[in-house]
Amino acid sequence: MNAPLLEAQDLSLSAGGRALVRGMSFRLNAGEVWCLLGPNGSGKSTFLHTAVGLRQAQGGALRLAGRALADWPAAAAARQRAFLPQAFHDAFSASVLESVMLGRHPYLSRWQWEGAEEREFARYALRSVDLAGFERRDVLTLSGGERQRVALAALFTQDAPLLLLDEPVSHLDLHHQVLVLEHLVMLARDHAKGVLFTVHDLDLAARFASHALLLTPRGTVLHGPAASVMTEAALQAAFGHRVTRVEAAGRTLFVPD
Repeated sequence: MNAPLLEAQDLSLSAGGRALVRGMSFRLNAGEVWCLLGPNGSGKSTFLHTAVGLRQAQGGALRLAGRALADWPAAAAARQRAFLPQAFHDAFSASVLESVMLGRHPYLSRWQWEGAEEREFARYALRSVDLAGFERRDVLTLSGGERQRVALAALFTQDAPLLLLDEPVSHLDLHHQVLVLEHLVMLARDHAKGVLFTVHDLDLAARFASHALLLTPRGTVLHGPAASVMTEAALQAAFGHRVTRVEAAGRTLFVPD
């Protein structure tokens, strides 16, 4: 049996002297799409930054493909997991194609240049986010939503087994939100990827995620199949606001009261 792509064991996180997460334990396997839910300040981004090695946990352990996170060399870790942060800051001019091909760097030797295979990876990823024809555009000329999709294309070009995404649809219009989330589900289903993404839209979470992690202001964590975690009572307790769960046209919707 293959090791989980990501495993947290009794994980504790804090920031600014405040405990955010206490005793988080879960396993993310290939083929699963997890949504990470919780109110502002509950530790969603902190957890993702910890999962990619950008900060230390205050307790417990994280394993990437069965191996302690700290034991992974940087290049090998980049081939195992890909990370999309919330914000991007382009300081220099670059073409869209060049920016997307950065996702292939973990697979190239120090003196190796990108070739036809890297360009094909990048072009396929651009098509997947509806940016075919943008290859020569300068990233500094793009809108916020277009730049977000370039970053997503770079993440897909990295072709890692585990995809960690911090608010991947926050700057996107409705059409592209659905397009991107459908692509993530396809990658998990057809290519055995594991996906973990943060999102504030409960309806999108319920529609696209197979599993859910729900963080609360008290530091407790609920996890498991999305339908069992995303209950009215659990969401109300986490967000401090009443919601009503509605089934309509074969979809689960959450209506704030």
